[in-house]
Amino acid sequence: MLGRALLSALLLSLAATRALAQSEPRARDLGVPFDGTPGQFNAITDVAGVEVGEVTLISGSGKRVVGKGPVRTGVTAIMPRGHLRGDTVFAGWFTLNGNGEMTGTTWVEESGMLEGPVLITNTFSVGTVRDATLEWSITHGRNYDYELPVVGETLDNSLNDVAGFHVTKENVFAALDGARGGPVPEGNVGGGTGMICGEFKGGTGTASRKLSAADGGYTVGVLVQCNYGMRRLLHIAGTPVGQEIPDLLPCYDTRDSLPGGERWGRCDHPRGATKDQGSIIIVVATDAPLLPHQLKRIAKRASLGIGRNGGIGANTSGDIFIAFSTANATLRPDSVSAVSMLSNDLISPLFEATAQSVEEAIVNALVAARTMDGADNLRVTALPHDRLRAILAKYNRLKKP
Repeated sequence: MLGRALLSALLLSLAATRALAQSEPRARDLGVPFDGTPGQFNAITDVAGVEVGEVTLISGSGKRVVGKGPVRTGVTAIMPRGHLRGDTVFAGWFTLNGNGEMTGTTWVEESGMLEGPVLITNTFSVGTVRDATLEWSITHGRNYDYELPVVGETLDNSLNDVAGFHVTKENVFAALDGARGGPVPEGNVGGGTGMICGEFKGGTGTASRKLSAADGGYTVGVLVQCNYGMRRLLHIAGTPVGQEIPDLLPCYDTRDSLPGGERWGRCDHPRGATKDQGSIIIVVATDAPLLPHQLKRIAKRASLGIGRNGGIGANTSGDIFIAFSTANATLRPDSVSAVSMLSNDLISPLFEATAQSVEEAIVNALVAARTMDGADNLRVTALPHDRLRAILAKYNRLKKP
């Protein structure tokens, strides 16, 4: 009874978060110029059938006490064909730099198939999320005999009591059961709750592109969990935002001794990181009829979107991407299936759409995120909208309404 009540409360929280997402400004609302035409929601859910669920865990403040908090974490679930269907989709994956984890990708590589949802959480909760996803599949009558859940991660240990293992199987169930289409909450939500991007507050972001009829009219949608990058490298719409805003660095609002090995200073004497740390997970969805080897090519192009914003695939970064196609909906495990495939000569517009969507999704994550105080009183400031607009205007890049 208690578990059911907790799940109901989590689902109500999901609904409230989704309603709030519809009123938050996004990068385009601030005048950030982007190439390409977005879909209706400018989200991964513009690919018909794709649904997203997010559970956000925020509690406690002050000094870190392992097992108690502060808690700044969560879990995000992406359902290729929605939470009511478990149909297999073609998929491919790629890693720009492999200092991270995405479970189940060995079988994705071997089979060319994604047989369930994709989930994203913090580094220490991968096991819990993987096991809970498998349990959820069993209770929902999925074909679990061969299911190897795909779970990606980025590390939120600076803001979150990551060693406290605060993500539970009930949180995972709620994210899966609460997955829906439409607008997707961004910023400090889901698996992105405690993430840092370009030394500003980062998190979850999404975007999409709709191809022209001449290019097939297909849709590409992406979702990112942004937790990478040094401030000095951050670029937005071609402008050196990180160099223009060298202040507002993460800092500890405390007089206590700082955590050992920490790269940031106190708020009265802040200092920037001396090397790139963190990771980014990217999920790419499309309704174009692509086969696994083509989807691997799509996943590779996510790297270009990261590069547009100043990412370099640093040594300590886990930059891992997975792409899937919702086309070929009649795949069957027990018989011969007729499939369609877009010619390689027609695939380049999808490459372009992927790079554009990733670039915008990262900026959407930064714009949506809000300043957060976390473990050991670490304060990570949100990207200031007014200063971003001023920088864009300075370089003649501000797009006026």
